[in-house]
Parts: sequence; C-alpha cells; structure tokens
Amino acid sequence: MSADFSLSPLIAATAHWLTQAYPADGGALQRGLAEAQARQAVTVAAWLCYPTELDARLVLLTGPGGSDRLDRITGTDARVRTAGDDPDREREDEAWRSWVDEVVASWAACLLSRPDLAAAATRALARTDHGSSVPLSFHRLTRPRAADREAAVLMRHPDLLTPIARLHRPRLLARLDAEPTLTG
Repeated sequence: MSADFSLSPLIAATAHWLTQAYPADGGALQRGLAEAQARQAVTVAAWLCYPTELDARLVLLTGPGGSDRLDRITGTDARVRTAGDDPDREREDEAWRSWVDEVVASWAACLLSRPDLAAAATRALARTDHGSSVPLSFHRLTRPRAADREAAVLMRHPDLLTPIARLHRPRLLARLDAEPTLTG
C-alpha cells in the first residue's frame, strides 16, 4: 500500500469538508473548479503533514480526528443538525466527517489564501516520500486563474479562512522553514 493511497480517505473527506464549509457560488463548472482547488490544497497539506509512508499508515490506523472543532468554528455544526431528522442520514454524515483532519484542513486553508505559500509548500514536497511518487502539477493552487478565483471565492477569501488557517499555521510555517515574507 502506498502512502498516497492510505491518505485517500482523509484527503477526500477533508476536501469535501472545505467545499461544504465554503461552497462555490454557481453552476457545475464552478463547483468542479472549487473542488479541484480544495483537492489540490488538501493533497499538498496532507502530504506535508504526513510526509512518510509510516506517518500515513499511522493516521490510517488511528484516524485523523474528525471535523467537530472545524464545524463549531465555521458554524457548520448548526447546519448539520438542522439538515433533517433522519437518524440514518445523520450517521452517514458523521461517517465521512470522522475522516476530516483538522491540521490538514487548517494547512489547506493557509495554502488556498496564499498562492505564494502554496508554491513554497509544493516545493517542500520534494522532502517527503510523496515528492517522487506522483508527478503532479498543482497549478490551480499555486497559479490560480481568474476562473479558479471566481469559482472558489469563499474558499480563497483570507478573512473567511482566518479562523481555520490560524489553528495550525505555525506548524505549517515550521514545516516549510518559511521565510518571513510568507508568514503574514
């Protein structure tokens, strides 16, 4: 089992959480562009947070912790509770939420709000086990076009992301050995 594969449930759930907490405003194309950006940000964040295959296997074994705190901070927990009275639906909703990783979501929020920080993060992937496993371009994250920015206007808005981004930003900056220009 590769480290990338073992992080797939965590990456999928955390990216889904981001798109639910900061939804795209528009049609299917905009939702797709926003999902692609969330997926790229979460993938980079997860690979940095769990840089070795052993780290990835351990988080798979122990679980990432879930979205409870993130939901409270963004007010998503209130929307979940009022979404319906179907207990089966609530259990299904809770199942994917248990795979959300708070640190990865926080780091992804940092990357989405700062393309320069995202570029530094993608360069740092070379120091991880993931760096050579899959040659991916993260251009929607590091060099977003106008259409990308429009599709993910809420998900990229620094003021809206601040409560999530600040949770674990110092750890991300330490992981990146970030220069002072990237710490703002």
